[in-house]
Amino acid sequence: MGFLSDALMRVQPSATVAITQKARELAREGRDVIALSAGEPDFDTPQHVKDAAIRAMAEGKTKYTNVDGIPELKEAVAAKFRRDNGLNVTAADCFVGSGGKQIIFNALLATLNPGDEVVVPVPFWVSYPEIVRLCGAEPVLARADASTGFKLTPAALAAAITPRTKWLILNTPSNPSGAAYTAEELRGLAQVLLGQPHVHILTDDIYEPLVYDGGKFATIAQVEPALQARTLTMNGVSKSHAMTGWRIGYCTGPRELLAAMTKLQGQSTTNASSISQWAAVEALNGPQDFLKDWLKVFQARRDLVVDGLNASEGVTCLVPQGAFYVFPSCEGLLGKTSAGGKALESDEDFVMALLEETGVALVQGSAFGLPGHFRLSYAAADAELQKAVERIQGFCAGVR
Repeated sequence: MGFLSDALMRVQPSATVAITQKARELAREGRDVIALSAGEPDFDTPQHVKDAAIRAMAEGKTKYTNVDGIPELKEAVAAKFRRDNGLNVTAADCFVGSGGKQIIFNALLATLNPGDEVVVPVPFWVSYPEIVRLCGAEPVLARADASTGFKLTPAALAAAITPRTKWLILNTPSNPSGAAYTAEELRGLAQVLLGQPHVHILTDDIYEPLVYDGGKFATIAQVEPALQARTLTMNGVSKSHAMTGWRIGYCTGPRELLAAMTKLQGQSTTNASSISQWAAVEALNGPQDFLKDWLKVFQARRDLVVDGLNASEGVTCLVPQGAFYVFPSCEGLLGKTSAGGKALESDEDFVMALLEETGVALVQGSAFGLPGHFRLSYAAADAELQKAVERIQGFCAGVR
């Protein structure tokens, strides 16, 4: 009998973490590496948020808190959902965990049984199907490729739902594609879901503030209030306030589900870090004006990267509407050989050869369920991005 659990054996390690680790190793060996593989803002946490954490420490707010979050943070979360998303909720409808990933993990582990199914649009964030598998359930992959702007269509959603479907996971703006659903597009999906009352919706809105070209963010419970009773709306401060390391995610959803998640979290991490929670209160209640400045910077970076990639031989890149990723196709380079003599049979061969020959670290599209693509995170300084794009162009020009 093996030592490791069957549940763990169903799960693949994170490709994003693996390639970022490989990039770090090359950098330690003295290689000039540009790592665009991780999804993390390069800005620092705003000073007023750091000051709130320092105050909390000075005031001795360093003890255990309620499992599901301090009342002050749950009030701030409820106010944020009312203010920004038109969701009529109170603190009793909200929950706080150690990052958005824990919220998703809690919700799925608290509700899934063997044989249950979860519809996961492709391309997906690497952890969605793996968390589903860890819970003993089956991810049902619903393809949304470049032909639909990487967005799930109502027809594809309807085709993926069976009597065993328990959840749909929706991520907008999307990691890895940067696709952002409009209110009208969400309304189309909502029409399908209204006819399927056994399906719950988990919407991952972690990239909410990053919608470009004057677009307006929308979330499904806001667009179709009739779905709110079976929707878990998840968000956090990681991407919006450059607080990835602080580990604070939050959500609103049905109270029965939140009670189950609290029961589960009470037997795992208990509360999220008390200091981080007080910092998050300030993040949500304090000044938000810096977000407009960050948005302008990210949009300019997006344009730089998209233009540079589309000028690379064999690469085609759609213009994403949100988040800080591009998800181009490298299919025009596959079946060929790199200048360094590496056979490019797959998207993984492409990203590994690119890393070894140019020092640019990206993630293969197959890790996100869509082979023949790659993900580049443009949450990096302009000079780094310019250099990376030039290296990618040089690499592609050398492919034979």
